[in-house]
Amino acid sequence: MEQEFASSLLESAVSEFSKLPGIGRKTALRLVLHLLRQDEQVAVNFGESIVRLRKEIRYCRVCHNISEHDVCPICANPARDASIICVVENVKDVMSIENTHQHHGVYHVLGGLISPMDGIGPQDIEIDSLVDRVRAGEVKEVILALSATMEGDTTNFYIFRRLAECDVKITMLARGVSVGNEIEYTDELTLGRSILNRTLFSDSFSKD
Repeated sequence: MEQEFASSLLESAVSEFSKLPGIGRKTALRLVLHLLRQDEQVAVNFGESIVRLRKEIRYCRVCHNISEHDVCPICANPARDASIICVVENVKDVMSIENTHQHHGVYHVLGGLISPMDGIGPQDIEIDSLVDRVRAGEVKEVILALSATMEGDTTNFYIFRRLAECDVKITMLARGVSVGNEIEYTDELTLGRSILNRTLFSDSFSKD
């Protein structure tokens, strides 16, 4: 049975907080009461930051990473090697790989993985735009840095097939990333070594 509050404002705030992933109503109540105990300006700043985030954050037109501009800082950085594209599932994976300081190329954020069970097909994620980037002719290597799950492997193979006609080296993370693990939960040392010791994707099935 859900707890009822005397204040409709409190109820509304708790209801909104509890919509966040991993936040139940009890935790939501603690967060709301915490904000009420702070100076009013703290709550105002919190609210304004959320509104600005939602209104001003956009996605890079090149790699689909989050950005405040049409092109994200990584794609716009002339020091990055634009001939090497690291393909990841989501923005959190970009952050994880950046923390290793082992990748000096650019990224391509798919925005998901192929998962027929969930009704997600190749057309639902950013694969066509990846193929377009490679066909432009400046890309020499595509690193498939997707999670070692069934969905990740399915997406890897689909991308490999789509890029088969392109003159590009296709590699994948060394299997220091355990099967079943997601990139965001892999420690930085293991992830960094997996990037440095990446292997040709074709080798992953040529021995079968």
